[in-house]
Amino acid sequence: MKISKLVLLLMVFGLVQCKAPKNQKSAEVDLQKYAKKIDSKSLKDKLYTLASDEFEGRETGEPGQKKAAEYLKDFYVENNIKSPLGGDNYFQEIPSSYFDNRFKDTENVLAIIEGEEFPEEIVVVSAHYDHLGIDEQGEIYNGADDDGSGTVAVMEIAKAFNKAVEEGYRPKRSILFMHLTGEEKGLLGSKFYVENPTFPLENTVANLNIDMIGRVDEAHEDDREFVYVIGSNRLSSEMDSVLNQQNRKYTQLNLDYTFNAENDPNRFYYRSDHYNFAKHNIPVTFFFNGVHEDYHKPTDTPDKIEYDILEKRAKLIFYTTWEIANRDKRLVVDKAE
Repeated sequence: MKISKLVLLLMVFGLVQCKAPKNQKSAEVDLQKYAKKIDSKSLKDKLYTLASDEFEGRETGEPGQKKAAEYLKDFYVENNIKSPLGGDNYFQEIPSSYFDNRFKDTENVLAIIEGEEFPEEIVVVSAHYDHLGIDEQGEIYNGADDDGSGTVAVMEIAKAFNKAVEEGYRPKRSILFMHLTGEEKGLLGSKFYVENPTFPLENTVANLNIDMIGRVDEAHEDDREFVYVIGSNRLSSEMDSVLNQQNRKYTQLNLDYTFNAENDPNRFYYRSDHYNFAKHNIPVTFFFNGVHEDYHKPTDTPDKIEYDILEKRAKLIFYTTWEIANRDKRLVVDKAE
């Protein structure tokens, strides 16, 4: 039986249309469906690996940190989340010479989900994956909370976004998942990135930085469902509004601004990687659970993490990132000096 060329073309076109992933409107998405990809069991499994003795405390430039970098790369490869650097190169390499040879060669680990409408605009979700290594007595500083908790949260947030993309909900803006080295040496991985950005800093919309979100500090023993929020209103009033809006709608955590005070004697605003972005007038939010008795000690181990709270905090960051990435306009910077 003969079929006209026109009919054949229409049939082929129809098949292509059926197979091509169609991006859905982000306003229609059931966000809670994708937030469920962030779960306490998966967080726990990852953290028990990353903060195990096998990774030797992940000191910058040392074999344990290199092993952690490969672990992170393998995760993104297995989940088909691409590198912004091309091919299977997920490492932004930092030579020893950058540190005046005080530390060995090291690397930031980067992965990206590209945006649909404004792919050149970048939302950065970051955590440092280095820690303190092994001391002279041979004790391993596993760094489960600092900052294994933030590292696995970034991985789970990436997984949730990727699932949404697979089902046709690609964000409007690109999301750069950034695992930073050298934080414990003086915020050096993030310093290197802003001096050698993969994407122009003027196109970087926001940085949501996660550093220690797996524990409950002494001040909140009777109020476990909290997170310290630092910096969200310092450069952009809109960023703080988005955070509070998403928290009211989805997670209902107590957002504690104690350490956001400009006269805070702890100066936490200046003590994690977001600060290198803030110095360039990029809106930031630093999510933190406060210090505890195991801070910077070998006793910061994964058995002490409160995984239900870690899950809820990670979900809040996912919801906030989603809104920032899908707004019609990028966040306004209205409070920079």
